[in-house]
Amino acid sequence: MGESNQSMATDFILMGLFSHTGPHLVLFSLVTATFTMGLLGNTVLLFLIHTDSRLHTPMYFLLSQLSLLDIGFPLVTIPKMAADFLQGGGSISFVGCAAQMFFLMLIGVSEGVLLSLMSYDRYVAVCHPLHYPMLMRREVCLLMVGTSWLSGAFVASIQTSITLHFPYCASRMVDHFFCEVPALLKLSCANTSVYELALSISGVLILLLPISLIAISYGHVLAAVLHMHSADARHKAFTTCSSHITVVGLFYGAAVFMYMVPVAYHSPRQDNVVSLFYSLITPTLNPLIYSLRNREVRMALVKVFGRAAGVPKVRGEKIITDI
Repeated sequence: MGESNQSMATDFILMGLFSHTGPHLVLFSLVTATFTMGLLGNTVLLFLIHTDSRLHTPMYFLLSQLSLLDIGFPLVTIPKMAADFLQGGGSISFVGCAAQMFFLMLIGVSEGVLLSLMSYDRYVAVCHPLHYPMLMRREVCLLMVGTSWLSGAFVASIQTSITLHFPYCASRMVDHFFCEVPALLKLSCANTSVYELALSISGVLILLLPISLIAISYGHVLAAVLHMHSADARHKAFTTCSSHITVVGLFYGAAVFMYMVPVAYHSPRQDNVVSLFYSLITPTLNPLIYSLRNREVRMALVKVFGRAAGVPKVRGEKIITDI
């Protein structure tokens, strides 16, 4: 109990991502710009989905939840990293470290589950278009979103509590720019090998179950596409699914390395790069992928800009003020 109280009373020291050198100052500026662009992109996408009636569909409702998660991901890590860099220190309290781990795991698991359920939405849209309104009715969409958030909260609660249960009586220097389970386990003065094995196994299950659902859904989609006789129908089906497949690849590529590879095979530099990728780069790319590849999102964006500029749309000789 004394060791636990000592752990709670002592701050951790985050080593950070950048030093105060010329090249690192440039990289810091790029990270800050990317962070701003990601927040702006996801906020704009949320706004478009909320305001444009043509985007009030199950697919875009699920996409709005993805944007919400992608806003939360960088907010948990980047502002703290930037403040530490500007202040020249990286201290974080025990409670702050616990909060970072919890919310990162909450968002990460929720996003993984949500992406797998979004693949089911694409499967229904391509393979059962006539039954789509019934199979993807509002109650089903709410159940999907609730399942993703509850799964994240459940996993985050268990893994955060177990990780912080270990005594941290040795070095308090976290060789990372935020508190993450693999980085923190290296500091424990207790034997964590059993938990690290359990963490790897749970990581495999947490990742493989959604990946399996995605693979099954897109297997059916591919089979349906191959049986389509119309080239236009095949193109539309691929366009419908391509954005989601791209986002899935970006998210799960980083997650597989971080949580399916045992902690012993991680290096601080690798962890920093991979963590920066899934906590900042991927959330920034997601709204760009959906806005550039989805005609409905582009049309909604043009509509908003047109209204902001006060320019009505002209179709032939008739002035159209609403699209």
